[in-house]
Amino acid sequence: MRIALCQFTAGTDPEDNLRTMDALAERAAREGARLAVFPEAAMARFGIPLGPVAQPLDGPWADGVRDMARRHGLTVVAGMFTPSPDGRVTNTLLATGPDGETSYDKIHLYDAFGFSESDTVAPGTKVVTIDVDGVRVGLATCYDVRFPELFRAHADAGAMLSVLPASWGAGPGKLAHWDLLTRARALDATVWLAAVGQAPPGPGADIQQPTKAPTGIGHSVLVGPDGRIREEAGEAPELIVADVDVAEVERVRRAVAVLDNRRL
Repeated sequence: MRIALCQFTAGTDPEDNLRTMDALAERAAREGARLAVFPEAAMARFGIPLGPVAQPLDGPWADGVRDMARRHGLTVVAGMFTPSPDGRVTNTLLATGPDGETSYDKIHLYDAFGFSESDTVAPGTKVVTIDVDGVRVGLATCYDVRFPELFRAHADAGAMLSVLPASWGAGPGKLAHWDLLTRARALDATVWLAAVGQAPPGPGADIQQPTKAPTGIGHSVLVGPDGRIREEAGEAPELIVADVDVAEVERVRRAVAVLDNRRL
């Protein structure tokens, strides 16, 4: 299956971000992609009040994503914010395309490194997968990458690929964390992992300097089920289109049967 990692810098205007996404989706479709993955908070970046920009899944922004997927003939996964019944918002992935639609609410909230996502965001509770061209794909978001159980749950549900939209926080050592964790989650669940981050805001941004909100460090990455990086972006906005060999998952699982060998 051919997939597109659509790394860009989201702004504060959901409609502007939707136009940027549409241009990337058009390019991805021209290059034969069947799945286009956008970052967490593609709707609107972190660091602004999220309540005023949140929309329900039947709202105009989500409809714009559906229209994009329909016009370009591919499945789109994109991060947005939806209203939560408790007055907070939910950090939601919308996955929509020719094979159907689902949504995933981020389970593990980023209460770390001085940021408290749970103050304004309600957690999800359900493991979610979607089938794209006959390939089962698990959905996860950013801080989820620190929790291997979720990715093993994807594998247990039949996933061959997990996607991880993110808006990774900048700071000392954070790129090393990103590299280690994305490779580890692919390897310990023996799945392909497409981790798509926000590009950092503004030219010349120093990803070693912490920011008040997690606004991205770039370095979107496609990792094989053996833990090896196959494709990696830099810090600037970038589109990567690459092929995922589903048969490789089975080969790796025969060689390193960590899922079958679990005891806990």
